[in-house]
Amino acid sequence: MELDPWGAGEVKNYDHVFKKFGLNPIPASISKSLKFRLFERGIVIAHRDFDKVYARIKAKKPFINMTGIASSGPLHFGHKVDLDLFIFFKKCGAKNYFSVSDIDAYVSRPDKKIPSLETAKKWGIENLAHALALGLNEKDVFVQSQKESRYYEFTFELSKKITKKTFEAIYGHLDLGKVSANLLQYADIMHPQLPEYEGPMPSVTGIGLEQDPHARATRDIAKRLPYGIVTPGFIYFQHQSGLKLGTKMSASHPETAIFLDDAPEAAAKKVSRAFTGGRPTVEEQRKLGGRPEICKVHELLKFHYPNTKRWEKLVKDCKDGKWLCGECKQFTGKFVSDFLKDHQKKVKTKLKIAEKIVLGK
Repeated sequence: MELDPWGAGEVKNYDHVFKKFGLNPIPASISKSLKFRLFERGIVIAHRDFDKVYARIKAKKPFINMTGIASSGPLHFGHKVDLDLFIFFKKCGAKNYFSVSDIDAYVSRPDKKIPSLETAKKWGIENLAHALALGLNEKDVFVQSQKESRYYEFTFELSKKITKKTFEAIYGHLDLGKVSANLLQYADIMHPQLPEYEGPMPSVTGIGLEQDPHARATRDIAKRLPYGIVTPGFIYFQHQSGLKLGTKMSASHPETAIFLDDAPEAAAKKVSRAFTGGRPTVEEQRKLGGRPEICKVHELLKFHYPNTKRWEKLVKDCKDGKWLCGECKQFTGKFVSDFLKDHQKKVKTKLKIAEKIVLGK
């Protein structure tokens, strides 16, 4: 099995991936200690050197919290998971670096999707408005195309620390646009540890499992640099799968996703059409119970419903046959719709701020 950072496939065999690529499972003690739903519900599943960051959190010492989103399309609830994790670490006392990856989006996507840097910037403004509405602050954000010269000096320096052979071994190809995008991603993750910024300290970047090739390359390059950089840490979360079987939630496949700019009523209708773990008849479901482990509606609640005790009761009631699919869809549709109504009001107040940040005006 290979991991494709740009694909839309769904990773299913986590144990195999852990073994093949040397990932460490998240210890139960850490998941229990960090009182946040993504840990409590087993959505955060693996790490590389997160123990160093966890020690800083417990000691109330700073660490670097870095993530970013390539501005190549609308954000959906799957992207929200990454943002929620970033905001959680922000609340833990981190030094925050959120990348609006507009150059990355332009050079790594085909022209039919992102024909110009201007297009990437337009998506960057929209994406950032959503991120700010979710809880980011202006000072947490940087924009690749607006970064100072030291960042670009560092990016080009990194190009001498990875060979063609190594790149092909990790990614399986040598697409020049994606090479450029990767160098920017490595710089995004490591530049906060340069003397001009925070200096060396543990860092964490939250990613899905399919992004591990980037993590391995970044960690390898970090060891070749002269700045005393602490090997970057990564934490891995399960990708929220799509509303249909067999795919992750993806902007490239709109029917699989609930977008943060979907009309609330339209989002509720998507929930009503999602695949469930229901039995063929009500009688069977009352007798045998539902199957929340395969239900896309329950998955939405697992990833996003804020009250863990309430969520656990819903899961139990489903398995016990007390909570039918129609009730669950109605409850979840209302939860999603109410969230979007409130969120989209906040987005409108953030658009001018996002435009100023992304365009540098």
